[in-house]
Amino acid sequence: MYWREMKAHRKSLIIWCIGMSALIAAGMSEFGAFTSSGQSMNDLMESMPKAMQSFMGGGGLDLSTAIGYYGLLFLYIILMATIHAAMLGATILSKEERDKTVEFLFVKPVTRRKVVAVKMLAAATNVLILTLVTWGVSLLIAGHYSEGENVTGSIGRLMLGMLILQLLFIVTGTVVAAVSKRPGKASVIATGILLAAFFLSFAIDLSEKLEALKFLTPFKYFEARNILDGGLEPAYVILSALLTVLFGTATFWFYKKRDLKV
Repeated sequence: MYWREMKAHRKSLIIWCIGMSALIAAGMSEFGAFTSSGQSMNDLMESMPKAMQSFMGGGGLDLSTAIGYYGLLFLYIILMATIHAAMLGATILSKEERDKTVEFLFVKPVTRRKVVAVKMLAAATNVLILTLVTWGVSLLIAGHYSEGENVTGSIGRLMLGMLILQLLFIVTGTVVAAVSKRPGKASVIATGILLAAFFLSFAIDLSEKLEALKFLTPFKYFEARNILDGGLEPAYVILSALLTVLFGTATFWFYKKRDLKV
């Protein structure tokens, strides 16, 4: 069952890996263009309104360095990675009902608990592969523009944060699929939750009154500027782990209780 899931998502994973690589290559090539033109990215960013700075993800980053510019780009790398994770988590569990293959699957001597466990393992493997590809491409391209600066450790910490967020959004997707009575809409709902959390992080940047809400959006847990300055915050790592366990456990419980559509 595990290899069946890996094979089913193979083409999709390849496309996501190519897209992620293209995003990094295009983004860092812009850094090279700005550097060669003599323009100051820091001055340009400071001249922008606060809303635009937040949207660009550049607040608190030294954009004159390759790793600083990569930190700006990381906002969109992590958005792309988590969208993939949320959609994968929702789809991998709901597609049996959507594609009318539930009856075929559960005729076999296999429990729902095992089905969920294997599917979640396959989803985690997919995001791990995407993370490794992103890591390798980032080291290659950002390293090319770093002019001798060692970016390995910084990118490694960013990738760890991204992996933790991907795992969290996988189980967000699976719990939505386990609860939803409309299997075909599970990925849409999961992506909607993710985008709501993403835009809430922007709103928090724009208004100090919303600072207390930062625990409601995982995108505030692993911001590039904080990771590059001081590493991953243990409190957010623990919170992410607890939420992942909670949503994962809820997935098993709700999927076991639900009436499957055949």
